[in-house]
Amino acid sequence: MRIFKFGGASVKNPDAVKNIARVLQHVGTENTLVVISAMGKMTNAFENLVTSYRAEEGLSSALEFVKNFHYEMLSGLFQKEHEVYHKITILFGELSGFMTTNSSTDYNYVYDQIVSFGELMSTTIVSAYLKEIGLENNWLDVRGFVITDDNYRDAKVNWELTEKVIQEKVDTTKLNITQGFLGGSNGKTTTLGREGSDYTAGIFAYCLNAESVTIWKDVPGVLNADPRVFEETELLEKISYTEAIEMAFYGASVIHPKTLQPLEQKRIPLFVRSFENLNQTGTSVTKTVGIEPEVPCYIVKKNQILVSVSAKDFSFMVEDNISAVFKKLHDYKLKVNLIQNSALSFSVCVEDKYGMFEDFYNDIKSAFNIKSYKNATLFTIRHFDDEAITNIKRRGKAIIRQINTETAQLVIQEKQE
Repeated sequence: MRIFKFGGASVKNPDAVKNIARVLQHVGTENTLVVISAMGKMTNAFENLVTSYRAEEGLSSALEFVKNFHYEMLSGLFQKEHEVYHKITILFGELSGFMTTNSSTDYNYVYDQIVSFGELMSTTIVSAYLKEIGLENNWLDVRGFVITDDNYRDAKVNWELTEKVIQEKVDTTKLNITQGFLGGSNGKTTTLGREGSDYTAGIFAYCLNAESVTIWKDVPGVLNADPRVFEETELLEKISYTEAIEMAFYGASVIHPKTLQPLEQKRIPLFVRSFENLNQTGTSVTKTVGIEPEVPCYIVKKNQILVSVSAKDFSFMVEDNISAVFKKLHDYKLKVNLIQNSALSFSVCVEDKYGMFEDFYNDIKSAFNIKSYKNATLFTIRHFDDEAITNIKRRGKAIIRQINTETAQLVIQEKQE
């Protein structure tokens, strides 16, 4: 059994959908389960729909945008009388029905019920297109297979029940098409967290004892740096599970952190390959050691805030006051990406995803001296050398530097061009 995952870039327009068929024809379709994300930037569009629905403002235009996208996609792939038009119309009817009858004010619940239609529509279209060109397949509603709790937007998998259902109900001799990112809890839709489609692939691989998972992307594989930030990059041909988890921990976005754990447990190899150049072997993640080739790997986090905290009475920053600061960081949902402390000060590099930093600052400034540096960039270098650190320093002023055996982290105020 092989598990394939195609992300939003793989289904962003009709030509991209046709390319999925090209990939499957090239590698074969027997004993294969395909996990597919929402099309293009549709997750963002559905999130905008949630915002408009809750604000009771701009709802019709937000819904129209989503409809136009999917019907244009259909017109690029099918004749007007094709039955898939009816299926998509039914899904839009279910979406409108939910928004009309829903009485819940729980944002996370509403989010999951609405945003999930992106994956349902995407897979319905891809499944129909594959059948249209002669690639028979089973469309599976993943909500009946990945069973979770009701922690909406970050649902936890009930592994025992999920494994039982998947092993009993998935026909592993066929080509199966299903949704990423989604789960089900007592008849309600849940989601596994943003970018959770990779995780879905890992769940099915674990439950089916798959021989491999392949994530198909618009890059050659896992690179040692983001090509949008660095001019020169190298393909990492082999990565150990441990190294991949380390890179994910520091923020590398190619492989979702939760994906790797179930694969490592059963030693299922993960491949990251290009859906554009099918002759490239890409990157393999297996039970090996380190990376190959062993080159510095750069992970970049922009829009960081470096916060330095010290006691007003110049006393040592020890467990009591550090724990008080951490509690406030947790209360205000500030994600900590780097920690450094000395006798008199304690510094953290944080992400302010929820716009609550000013509230945090105002809350603790009466108890502590606090300085902040906004719009900083955190560079993490795995397998660093002196040249790698020097190259990062050229980008701006290093406010803080932290180095251990394998990893160097620098918080930089980048030069303004």
